[in-house]
Amino acid sequence: MRIAIVGGGLAAAHAIEELRRLGHEDQVDLFCAEEHVPYNRPPLSKGVLLGKDDESSIFVHDEQWYVDNAVELHFGDEVTALDLEGKRIAVGSETFGYDQLLISTGAAPKRLADADQNAGSVAYLRTLEDSRALKAAFGPDRCVLIVGAGWIGLEVAAAARTAGSSVTVVESAELPLLRVLGPEVATIFAELHRSHGVDLRLGAGIESFKSDGSGTSAVRLEDEAEIEADLVVVGIGVTPNDGLAAAAGLEVDNGILVDERLRTLDPNVFAAGDVANHLHPVLGRRIRVEHWDTAIEQGKLAAHNLLGAEEPYSRLPYFFTDQYDLGMEYVGYVGSDGYDEVILRGDPRDQFTAFWLKGDQVLAGMHVNDWDAIDPIKAIVGSSVPPGRLRDQSVDLAAIAP
Repeated sequence: MRIAIVGGGLAAAHAIEELRRLGHEDQVDLFCAEEHVPYNRPPLSKGVLLGKDDESSIFVHDEQWYVDNAVELHFGDEVTALDLEGKRIAVGSETFGYDQLLISTGAAPKRLADADQNAGSVAYLRTLEDSRALKAAFGPDRCVLIVGAGWIGLEVAAAARTAGSSVTVVESAELPLLRVLGPEVATIFAELHRSHGVDLRLGAGIESFKSDGSGTSAVRLEDEAEIEADLVVVGIGVTPNDGLAAAAGLEVDNGILVDERLRTLDPNVFAAGDVANHLHPVLGRRIRVEHWDTAIEQGKLAAHNLLGAEEPYSRLPYFFTDQYDLGMEYVGYVGSDGYDEVILRGDPRDQFTAFWLKGDQVLAGMHVNDWDAIDPIKAIVGSSVPPGRLRDQSVDLAAIAP
């Protein structure tokens, strides 16, 4: 059985690794528009951008591993079409056959057209090349303006400040990470960045960008304030790369629609990672998760189901961030229904845990700089816990975990 994987990110790498571990010996083709073998993206806005991690450390496997595992590599040439009926993949004028297909095409940064057209130097962060360029652009006497105070925007802000750059972050919401964390915890991140010298312009819209011709941008806000920047970094989210699937006739809606087993409406086609909008059997709703852990674990599970298993993907989302001396891990999912309260344990200025509850149902939990807490947090999230028990800091988290 010939298996093809379109998209060369984490989901692809771990799907291949799992296929070989499970004993699949037939041909595997990997198609990737980038020139690199699959690599971890989180370090691009963390260790690589800070200069702490060597670039070689981010690759899941080196190229020789793929050769040794008989993987046919197709790099640098983007897949142009999928023929689901004929089970063919088109790369320009060439076509390749498959029996089972995994689509893991990831996502692309949302573009800010006004900045692209009118600002001086504009950057986005998605690839290794993007990270290299940003790292080279940071430094003392450099003014960096970041549009968007999500995870990428804040991690880039931390890296730029660490490199000595002057940093302004413009965010339309009233707090950074407000949609994800709510005001109780988002406030902590606002204070963190302000304490490190970041100029946070919150609840602010951008009216226009203008370049002076030398690369410097004048950014005018809706309140008529004007900010000069040597570099504008845009971090306003990503869009799933689902166009190829849509053109082939697969169902898409904020990603490729898959069931709880990551299967599309075509029984021979699966999707995993950032591009997969999957039906979560525990949450009872569709979610699309843009994080490292989900890409890895969905890739592994997809390998099982490509080989005929019928395993559902039921893991709760997990992600992490590193900003200055703050390290955080988060697990769970707070949907559009929101939450009733956030319970904080510990010192928000230093080390703490937080739980998001609806009634006595724990929807999500996180820790900051409390590295022994993540296992009990994972055990607690998804369970029912009396809020008073969580508030009682004399009770150890491990004792609360079911």
